[in-house]
Amino acid sequence: MNGRADFQEPSAEVPRPITHIGPDYIPTEEERRLFAECSDESFWFRSVPLAATSMLITQGLISKGILSSHPKYGSIPKLIFACIMGYFAGKLSYVKTCQEKFRNLENSPLGEALRLAQARRRSSPPGHYYQKSKYDSNVSGQSSFGTSPAADNIEMLPHYEPIPFSSSVNESAPTGITDHIVQGRNFS
Repeated sequence: MNGRADFQEPSAEVPRPITHIGPDYIPTEEERRLFAECSDESFWFRSVPLAATSMLITQGLISKGILSSHPKYGSIPKLIFACIMGYFAGKLSYVKTCQEKFRNLENSPLGEALRLAQARRRSSPPGHYYQKSKYDSNVSGQSSFGTSPAADNIEMLPHYEPIPFSSSVNESAPTGITDHIVQGRNFS
């Protein structure tokens, strides 16, 4: 030894430790490839067909007279709106498929975070609090209002309880009106 530590470069790629998945997360090369694949597939297999179908249906409704066309611009504004809505509906409809692809990706921090979130959703009964993992993305859970640091780590799942029915408080009839028949008065 000459006083220096002998360092060797690892021959195999060392898996990256799971880091915080947030806005500053840098995806791996495999994750980038999967993002591009999901984007292409959602566009060609979902967005284009839904946009074209919604435009055809809208044009059919306009030609039958069910929808009216604009006096100055004709059917163009409604067709553009139908195209945009079909595009976004196609992109949104592919989200679960893309998440499943990421869950199946090995050695991926993003896939691991999705697997942990799915396991937690399955094991936690609805309406209960659970502690967020440090790997969870807090982008969707962030609020524009100030919260305490302890509240950032707890997320509440929706809990719905049935509302008891009461015949005295009915939303379909205004309060104070009764079903009594007035007798003895002639309103004619």
